Amino acid sequence: MLALFSLLLSLQAPVDSTHCVAAARFLRETQHMVTITETDTIDDWRTHQRLAGCRVTAAGGSDVGIAREAPRLYERLRAAQWTRTPDPKDSPNEGSLRFRWQRSDCLFNINAQALLNTDAEMRVNELVKVAAGSTRYQVFVMCTPAMPAKESAPITAR
Repeated sequence: MLALFSLLLSLQAPVDSTHCVAAARFLRETQHMVTITETDTIDDWRTHQRLAGCRVTAAGGSDVGIAREAPRLYERLRAAQWTRTPDPKDSPNEGSLRFRWQRSDCLFNINAQALLNTDAEMRVNELVKVAAGSTRYQVFVMCTPAMPAKESAPITAR
């Protein structure tokens, strides 16, 4: 029933959220999470512009805890043929990682609890029933159209 409701929520996503389709499917099918996909505009550090994109808000349960779940999720992304982007520029200590799937770049953020206080977070959390011995965790993904690597400035001697 949970998977069916998650699927129905993701089917309601607008057409311009296509860059999040693969990320949402991965989180539902591989991570067994409840997902909500929404359109969004995302500040892009490479172009210094706000890009049309989308976001996936997900909640699920982990039997290994968040400290071990995060690397396991990234390993599963790689096993599913997601690749790191040419210019990942992720968060400090790689708490978030940027991956590419076909024509989409997606930044995956894993958290032990809801941090954004959005309606989507509240809705996915209400739908997740965590099994005894498991802990709840959140994944927030922001996706944009794939972009070429930013050319780095030449290094000059001082």
